[in-house]
Amino acid sequence: MAENIIIRVQSPEGMKKIASTKRETAAAFLKKVAKEFGFSSNGFSIYLNRNKTGEILSQNKTLSLLKIKHGDMLFLFPSSAGPSSENMDTAQPHTSSSYPSFPSSSSSSSSLSRSHSAPQIQEDEIDQYLSKQEGKIYRNRDPQLCRHGLMGKCVHCVPLEPFDEDYLNHLDPPVKHMSFHAYIRKLTGGADKGKFVALENISCKIKSGCEGHPPWPEGICTKCQPSAITLNRQKYRHVDNIMFENHTIADRFLDFWRKTGSQRMGYLYGRYTEHKDIPLGIRAEVAAIYEPPQIGTQNSLELIEDPKAEAVEEIAAKLGLRKVGWIFTDLLSEDTRIGTVHYTRNKDSFFLSAEECITAGHFQNQHANACRLSPDGHFGSKFFTVVATGGPDNQVHFEGYQVSNQCMALVRDECLLPCRDAPELGYAKESSTEQYVPDVFYKDKDKFGNDITYLARPLPVEYLIIDITTTFPKDPVFTFSSTLRFPIENRDALGETQDFHSLATYLSQCSSSSCSFLDIVSDFHLLLFLVTNEVMPLQDSIGLLLDAVKTSNEELAQTWKKSEQWATIEQLCSTVGGQPSGSLDYAMGGPTLPQSSSAVWSCLHCTFMNQPGTEHCEMCSLPRS
Repeated sequence: MAENIIIRVQSPEGMKKIASTKRETAAAFLKKVAKEFGFSSNGFSIYLNRNKTGEILSQNKTLSLLKIKHGDMLFLFPSSAGPSSENMDTAQPHTSSSYPSFPSSSSSSSSLSRSHSAPQIQEDEIDQYLSKQEGKIYRNRDPQLCRHGLMGKCVHCVPLEPFDEDYLNHLDPPVKHMSFHAYIRKLTGGADKGKFVALENISCKIKSGCEGHPPWPEGICTKCQPSAITLNRQKYRHVDNIMFENHTIADRFLDFWRKTGSQRMGYLYGRYTEHKDIPLGIRAEVAAIYEPPQIGTQNSLELIEDPKAEAVEEIAAKLGLRKVGWIFTDLLSEDTRIGTVHYTRNKDSFFLSAEECITAGHFQNQHANACRLSPDGHFGSKFFTVVATGGPDNQVHFEGYQVSNQCMALVRDECLLPCRDAPELGYAKESSTEQYVPDVFYKDKDKFGNDITYLARPLPVEYLIIDITTTFPKDPVFTFSSTLRFPIENRDALGETQDFHSLATYLSQCSSSSCSFLDIVSDFHLLLFLVTNEVMPLQDSIGLLLDAVKTSNEELAQTWKKSEQWATIEQLCSTVGGQPSGSLDYAMGGPTLPQSSSAVWSCLHCTFMNQPGTEHCEMCSLPRS
C-alpha cells in the first residue's frame, strides 16, 4: 500500500494542504492542485523553491523520484498577469493584506533562511540586524564550580541561549518576557532548524469559499469554522524597552494637562534600536510627540480626522523617524499647589482598561510587524502604548504596554467589547445572524489551586496586556536641538496657535550670537508648520533643510537659508509679526526685507493674507490701513 503524504502548496491567496502518495505521478498531483485552487491545467506553475527554480512539470515521474517528501512546501505562481501576480513580487511590510509576496530571489543571510519558508519581504532594519547576530549569552569561568582549564567549558560557564528563562528571571530587574527574536531562535533551534516553523496569525472569521452548505447563519462546518481561542499570557514581546530621548519631550506634552486639566493624546515618533540589556532585545527611542486634532475633557478623549496626517508621516520619514507608538494622559490633580496627582491605576484595579486595550489593538493592527516567517508576511506589531498616570508617590509616571497578538486578532475581527461598568473587564461577543464569533476562554486558578477554564464573558484584560519598561536616559539626547519652543500644533484651546505671528515671535527670541540657524529650525513642530501652513507651504522645497536637521549639518542649513523660500518666510514674518524693524535682522544674522506695497499683507480686520499691490482686502473689502 502506498504511503500517504501531505504536501503544502503556498499561493498568493493562502496555503492549502494536498493529500497525495509517494507513488503518485506529478501529472496526477498537478490535477489535484488545479482542482483545489480552481485553476485550469495551464493557468499556473508549481516550483520547489520560492525563487521559481525547480519547476514541477506534468510528467509521469513519481513524487518520490522528484524528492518531494511529507510536509514539504511547494510554491504556486499564477501564469496570467493580474493583481495577484503583482502582489507576489511586491514587498508589503506594513500591510494587513492576506496576500503574501514572493521575492525574485531567496534570502541569503542568517541561519533562519530556509528553502521551504514563508514569503520573503522587506523586514525592518532592526529585525534584519538582529537576525544576523549570534545572540548567545557568554559567561565567565566560575572559580568555585569550574574544574577545567582556561580554554575549557562546562555546564557552569557554557554560553546560554538568548531565551534561557533562568537567566532572564535572575536579571535585575527580572525579565518576564523574552525578546521576539529570542523567541524566534527558540522556535528555529531544533534539529530541523525551523524548517516547519510558520508564525500563523489567528483568524476569528469564517473561511470563505466553502460550498458544501449554505453560508452563515444557515450553515457552517468544521472546514470553515474558526477554532476556539484559549487566551494565554504571551511569553515574548516585540519591544523590550521604551526610552524618551529627554524630559523636555514629555514635559511639553504634559503642559496641556497642567494648563487645562483636560486629558491629551499624541503619536510618538522615533526609531527602533538594539537594546543590549536583554538578549536580542529591541528598544524604541522617542524623539518627538505629534498631537493630532482631538477633543479632550477631564475624563475622555475623542480623536478628529487629521487632514495633515500624510504630511506628518512624510516629514518624519525624511527625518529618519517613524510612528512607533501613542501616548495619553490619565491624570487627576490631587493638589495643584505642590503638583501631586491622584493614583488610580494599580495592581488591585487595572493598568489598561478594556477600551484602551481595544484602541491599542486597533493601532497595532494598523502598524503590523513585517515578518518573513509568517505566511501572511506580517506577525504582531512593534507599536506600543504609553500611559502618563500617577504612581504610588503621587507623581507622574510613564507606563508602557502592548496588547498580545491574540488581542490584536480579537480586535481586528471585531470580537471584543468593553464592559460599561467595569473598565478592567472586556467581553467576548456572542455569535449572531450577522457574525459568527468563536468561543473565547481563559484559564485561572480556583481557591484550591486547580486550573479552571472560564468563558471570556467577562474577561480580565490582564490576559491581553504586556508591560514594557519605560525610561529616560541619564544623559539626555536631542534629535531636535532647538532650545526655543515653537507652539505645538492643535492647541487652540490654550490660545497657542501656529501662524506667522507666532513664527515671528519665535525667531525674535534668539540672537545670532547664541543660536545657529540649524539650532533655530531644529524643532519638529516648527518643521511641521513650515510644510503644512496654508499661506506658504514648503512641502516641495524643504528637503534640503530636513536633510540638514537629520544629519545635524550646519552647512546644509546655511545653504537652504539663502533660498528664496526662506527670504519670503522672513518677509511674511516682518509683515504680520508686528516686530521692530531690527528684531528679525538681529535674530537671523541678516537684513530684514522692509514692509512695502510689493509684499503679501495681512488684513488688520479679518487677518486674510492679500496679494501684493492691493489696497483693499479681498475678503472683507476694507482698506489696508
